[in-house]
Amino acid sequence: MSVHWPILKRWFSHPFRTAIVDDRREWNGLSLLVASFVLADEIERTCRSKAVALMLPTSGLTPIAAMAGWIAGKTVVPLNYLLKPEELQFVLDDCGADTLITVQPMLEFVGQAPRVNRLLKLEDVNFKRVPEPRWPPSPPDDDLAVLLYTSGTSGRPKGVMLTHGNLSANVRQVLDHIPFDHTYVVLGVLPQFHSFGLTALTLMPLSVGAKLVYTARFVPPKIVKLMREHRPNAFIAIPSMYNALLHVRDAAPDDFSSLQIAVSGGEPLPGAVTQGFYDRFKVRINEGYGLTETSPVTNWCRPWEYRPGSVGKPLPRLRQRIVDLETGATLPPGREGEIRMMGPNVMPGYFNRPEETAAAFDAEGWFRTGDIGRFDSDGYLYITGRHKEMLIVAGENVFPREIEEVLNAHPDVKDSGVVGMHDPLRGELPLAFVEMKEERPFDQAALLKHCRESLAGYKVPREIRRLEGMPRSPTGKVLRRELKKLI
Repeated sequence: MSVHWPILKRWFSHPFRTAIVDDRREWNGLSLLVASFVLADEIERTCRSKAVALMLPTSGLTPIAAMAGWIAGKTVVPLNYLLKPEELQFVLDDCGADTLITVQPMLEFVGQAPRVNRLLKLEDVNFKRVPEPRWPPSPPDDDLAVLLYTSGTSGRPKGVMLTHGNLSANVRQVLDHIPFDHTYVVLGVLPQFHSFGLTALTLMPLSVGAKLVYTARFVPPKIVKLMREHRPNAFIAIPSMYNALLHVRDAAPDDFSSLQIAVSGGEPLPGAVTQGFYDRFKVRINEGYGLTETSPVTNWCRPWEYRPGSVGKPLPRLRQRIVDLETGATLPPGREGEIRMMGPNVMPGYFNRPEETAAAFDAEGWFRTGDIGRFDSDGYLYITGRHKEMLIVAGENVFPREIEEVLNAHPDVKDSGVVGMHDPLRGELPLAFVEMKEERPFDQAALLKHCRESLAGYKVPREIRRLEGMPRSPTGKVLRRELKKLI
């Protein structure tokens, strides 16, 4: 099934229901429909390439532009507007899009307009006119719906190909796992150029007619204000956002009392944040897991089956296994290895990258995630690290996350990141960077003592350095590759 049809049907059947509230206005089904069809006319009139690029803030504009692209039969390419200009230009050149849909404030934000045949600024489109009557296409499952470019942790960004079948399957998997419906109010600030923001915060809720409340920038006091105004029963965010909300001084448990589901994904959720949020606001945060290559949601620990540190069971119709890094043999519960998976939400490959596509799958067709984890005896998954980030200290495997969990549990530490530094005797040694809470002192000796109380000796950082702020990706992940440059 095409990913856009369930959403269009919702807007058709409930034209006057408020579907989206963003920083500038409210959108009902009728206004979203008209805007999507008008913009589809503009795309068809000017865009000659198969792909059309979007560079828009988290708002109702992104689903309008995506719908318009799909109505016009295009592959949609949401651009990460936090990339450097040369990286943005690379993505546009790589996907071949000749048209970029954007708004003037976004062009001012990035500093310079990328080179493209047509800049289609939404301010210049006459949305008050009547669009051409048409029947939206129903592309086959294998038709390419979006290209999502990875953040380029190694080398140039590469385009993850997600088909209409991939995205539709993932929306259905989530809805079969968690009973979202039209009664939900969902609040979020995740960028919609990211797979988490696109599927979990846009396509999935719109498909069931839930009301969406968007804000383009994460400002913790504003999130609390929106909680008070809209009383959402679902909040979708990343760990650093939950951590920041803990530091809003006038926030109270009643501000979050409407929440039935608080979801965290995108990076590991520190235990200190989980416990701190529950202690202060009485809200239990449940973790999910997924990758851009899997559309992205693969696991979700549902509220009624909370297990500390677990990202939950696999979603329906998704197969997962843990394999030995050396032999590729499937490991039993309790044993750590690489997480591999197979299902209808897994990408067909990377755009114009046949060698990297082949390397992403094993001989049996299982997708290699590169993540390390284990299942417990009940089938709940626990993520323990990235294979690429694993340190080998005197022959022992050490995962940065384990050390970061300990550091983040210290009452003076706001966040941390751990990387490996070369050592001629032991191969690698852990080096930690910390961001301290406001007005809290940095005491390396005290932090090292704290680590020794909870970690084996070889896991204790060789050194701890203070940073005013951790380097982060657009979705808030601590960028260990940037920390590496500081060694």
